[in-house]
Amino acid sequence: MKTLPESLLQIIRKTNNIVLVTHINPDGDALGSLIGLADTLERMGKKVFRYLEEPVAHLYEFLPDTGLMQTEIPALHDFVRQAGEDVLCISLDCGDRKRLGMNADELMKIRPFVVIDHHMNNNGFGDTAWIDSQRASTGEMVFDLAETLAPQISEKAALALFVAIVTDTGSFRYESTNAHTFNVARKLVDYGVKPGWVSGHLYDNYSVGRLQLLQKVLATLEVLGNGRVAIIRVTTDMLESTGCTLEDTENFINLPRSVTSVKVAVFLKETGSDRVSVSLRAKDTCDVAAVASRFGGGGHRNAAGFRAAETTVDEVRDRVLSVLLDEFSC
Repeated sequence: MKTLPESLLQIIRKTNNIVLVTHINPDGDALGSLIGLADTLERMGKKVFRYLEEPVAHLYEFLPDTGLMQTEIPALHDFVRQAGEDVLCISLDCGDRKRLGMNADELMKIRPFVVIDHHMNNNGFGDTAWIDSQRASTGEMVFDLAETLAPQISEKAALALFVAIVTDTGSFRYESTNAHTFNVARKLVDYGVKPGWVSGHLYDNYSVGRLQLLQKVLATLEVLGNGRVAIIRVTTDMLESTGCTLEDTENFINLPRSVTSVKVAVFLKETGSDRVSVSLRAKDTCDVAAVASRFGGGGHRNAAGFRAAETTVDEVRDRVLSVLLDEFSC
């Protein structure tokens, strides 16, 4: 594992106004990392602006300080203007510039721009980058950073970072989980995190509508390639009929992935007119990050994804399946 860059520590210590950003449609790792680092920085006396392109998904509203997130660019401009030259921006868990969203150009005007991430296909955009693909989550990296910067991590930050690690490791099931991951989790529990309480909020949180949505999604299950590939899908019609949003499909992909013979699970999500989002999860030696990169996406070897425009769910399904069956011996 890569050690903390001294240049990163120096720039954070000397800067008093810090903007924290993450990728669009932030997951548990993105939100937990941002919240954990924000709390640590503020305990150091820094002023922090927490920027998200959209409000926090209701599945993660139990996290602390979600009400402090800002989504308005004018407010960001005011913060940066008041900071003058004493400002920096830190991007967390974002694999490339385009994943910052529609305001990426505005965000990257803030200099210096620092990148902290664990995606192996991160090209190191920004002025300073700490990228370590051996880490199971960005939250794990932020923990090491927070422990170095502050004498003690608050219970609030510990909770956020524990959620970051649990969600990005599939509750410690993914291959990326290692001894360091468990050591960090142990320390976070020592800081006051209650794993049972966290699990209850993450996994025992189904509404009736969400359960009905799961029923509809599982009815689309296809198992192909001699049982090696499983595909599920969700459409806008399914969401409307159950009163759900795409946020409610969180973790659905883990069910087809759990089939004994399945090596790769594919989740096709209709996100609007002619737009499709694709999540890929793998087991064993299958590299779904390589598959996702074929379609302009990326991620980790066992967890990746991409988006496609001007197409249909059926068209994307056929293209992805062709790559999986013809080019990879999953």
